[in-house]
Amino acid sequence: MRAKKSLGQNFLTSRSAAQKLVSSCEVTGHDVVVEVGPGKGMITEFLLARAEKVIAVEKDERMVTFLKERFAKEIEEKKLLVVSEDILEFKPKDWKLREGGWKLIGAIPYYITGTFLRTFLTMPEQPTSIGLIIQKEVADRIMARDKKENLLSLSVKAYGTPRYIEKVGRKNFNPSPNVDSAIIIVEQISRTFFMNVSEIHFWNIVHVGFAHKRKRLMKNLALGKLATTTVLEKTFSVCGISKDARAENLSLAEWSCFLKK
Repeated sequence: MRAKKSLGQNFLTSRSAAQKLVSSCEVTGHDVVVEVGPGKGMITEFLLARAEKVIAVEKDERMVTFLKERFAKEIEEKKLLVVSEDILEFKPKDWKLREGGWKLIGAIPYYITGTFLRTFLTMPEQPTSIGLIIQKEVADRIMARDKKENLLSLSVKAYGTPRYIEKVGRKNFNPSPNVDSAIIIVEQISRTFFMNVSEIHFWNIVHVGFAHKRKRLMKNLALGKLATTTVLEKTFSVCGISKDARAENLSLAEWSCFLKK
């Protein structure tokens, strides 16, 4: 079965990468795991060896048929459930998954990464952790390795703690993509950060702050009419933020301070 370019398919062929992903997510016999894009079942195999139950969500009907044949025994034992659906349309509550009661793991198509993370980090029934194999460049952006935050890195850090595991070279996939991948885990997922900060207000401010990347943050916020320059200067001073700072220079804690003032 050839990979479908329209679905962004690149089948993982490395058993060691699959095993590393599952072990890094610390899957145990008490865990219910939702696997995204199981494909031919490389990661599924290791999840079934550890988890209490696996719900494999696969959009490609060819793979759904293949998985049902390959793991017929595990399906009969009700250890595996194969769901034919687009992961972005998956509703945890339909499968009786509650907030903090499941883990989300898989190797996802590169083009859905941002939407995928926003969807599952912000939904009411948040998973306890998310473990993914994604494009390495995107993983580096999430970790802000260049010491510059961005909308994606802040989106992840506002809801959980990202942890970079290791690089997965392009040769570990079939067909081989043009870029390398990496394993990244987002742990301790919750809405704790928003206990004293309005979630909607936070994202409105952050989006305005990043509206013009080359402009200073204070300029962007003033242009967005969120506050006067005088008020902004006072707030920046209280929070210890340089008046020349750009949005990318602020940590999550500094954004939080800014919003509380």
